Amino acid sequence: MAGVNVCIKCSMFIFNFVFWLCGAIILSIAISIRAGKIGQEILVPGDANLSPFIVVNMLIFVGAVIMILGFLGCCGAMKENQFMMILFFIGLLMILLLQVAAGILATTSKSKTEQTLNKTLMINARLLSSTNENERVFQKAFSELQGKLKCCGLVNGASDWGSNFQHYYKTCECPGESDPSCTKYGGKAIYKQVLGLMFSIVLYCQMRKK
Repeated sequence: MAGVNVCIKCSMFIFNFVFWLCGAIILSIAISIRAGKIGQEILVPGDANLSPFIVVNMLIFVGAVIMILGFLGCCGAMKENQFMMILFFIGLLMILLLQVAAGILATTSKSKTEQTLNKTLMINARLLSSTNENERVFQKAFSELQGKLKCCGLVNGASDWGSNFQHYYKTCECPGESDPSCTKYGGKAIYKQVLGLMFSIVLYCQMRKK
């Protein structure tokens, strides 16, 4: 019987240590993004009604909660502390209930969310083709991001850039047309992929928070 208890304790400790480690990674990445200079320009360009770091703040909160639960699970299992194990159980139960509630809410408001999401994406896509000097900060930040992620455009690919394509095409360029992820546009070999999916997730999280 003692052997079984030791096995369970060790398994619980290993699981919760990995759980805690994941929380620490999420928290450290979120804090590094929060402290960076590029976040505000990329997440909410020109919209004062939205908090620019709302998604990052959510990640910081999630990372902190995961770390706390992982700590409670590790210490509660190894020290056989009933109070810690009860707190660990309650924490997991609350997360489960929140996930169910979020799923129900997402299902009931799906159509409205999709309409708002598409509208917001198109507004942000138009910023890429804007010749207004006020949008240059967003365009430069977006150009750097697409260069790192090897993609081009937000919704419709390179055409989102309009007449600005000639100024920012270098971050869209790929090694050659022979690469399956590349295509031809404006006489340049560029990446096919767009950032719409990632922005959809970011904007969806922002709208859910509102």
